Amino acid sequence: MGRELAEVYPFARECYERADEVLGAPLSRIAWVGPADVLTQTQNAQPAILLHSYVAWSLLPADLRERTVVAAGHSLGEFTAYTIAGALSLEDALQLVRRRGELMWEAGNANPGSMAAIIGLDADAVEELCRAVDGTVVPANFNSPGQLVISGEVPAVAAACEEAKARGAKRALPLPVSGAFHSPLMEGARAGLEEALEGVEISDPKFPIIANAVAEPVVDAGRARELLVTQLTSPVRWIESVQRMREYKPQAWIEPGPGAVLTGLARRIDKSISVRSVGDPAGLDYAVEGLRNG
Repeated sequence: MGRELAEVYPFARECYERADEVLGAPLSRIAWVGPADVLTQTQNAQPAILLHSYVAWSLLPADLRERTVVAAGHSLGEFTAYTIAGALSLEDALQLVRRRGELMWEAGNANPGSMAAIIGLDADAVEELCRAVDGTVVPANFNSPGQLVISGEVPAVAAACEEAKARGAKRALPLPVSGAFHSPLMEGARAGLEEALEGVEISDPKFPIIANAVAEPVVDAGRARELLVTQLTSPVRWIESVQRMREYKPQAWIEPGPGAVLTGLARRIDKSISVRSVGDPAGLDYAVEGLRNG
């Protein structure tokens, strides 16, 4: 994750070296070499993904970055969005998401939960089936039409999956996660994240950030601080967030970082959206070429 960029661009390598120093841990080695079971631990995965995304974004030419009109990030990615918008320093963002990962892991241990993807039902149907089963289970990610994620207590999620199939869902897939993210079971992480956020400086972002919890633009630091905490126990309203970004009439869309999951979701939300993923040198060159040539 991010290794190819670091091998080609000195700036990228410098960022990884700085991250290792800031975190007091070999994040670069974990991201580049693994092992996978260490990288996927949420306290490691969160800073690794943020750093890769930040580096990929920062390697775009300055004149192209300055044309940004709006941004958003999915869950952890919201912290990345504030970082590229200048609201958070890279050092503070890395420490914040590392702490966020630790807190989410601790909350998952204290209140064991799970998540599952529901394919083939609309949002109203998923919300209704969550209400129909016993226990705590809620919609957690409104990813794209017909693709939602539910989160909650293990028995309640299992029951909701069976109910989803009975109501016509194409698939109900348990996800390999360490807790019930974006659900009430993450309540135990709120105080710790509030404390961590109080310890860092947050500036007004240079451009609007569409917040996960409310799918509305955030332009001031106070609101950003509030919603980054709210996000822990609130669903990621990604469909509405993409639609809201569409209102800014961006000429191009970029997804910096590992993979192209959000690229695929954007196309399912609005087929007119064409996103260029930037995760390695080839993707960077392709994105720059497209941005330069319209």
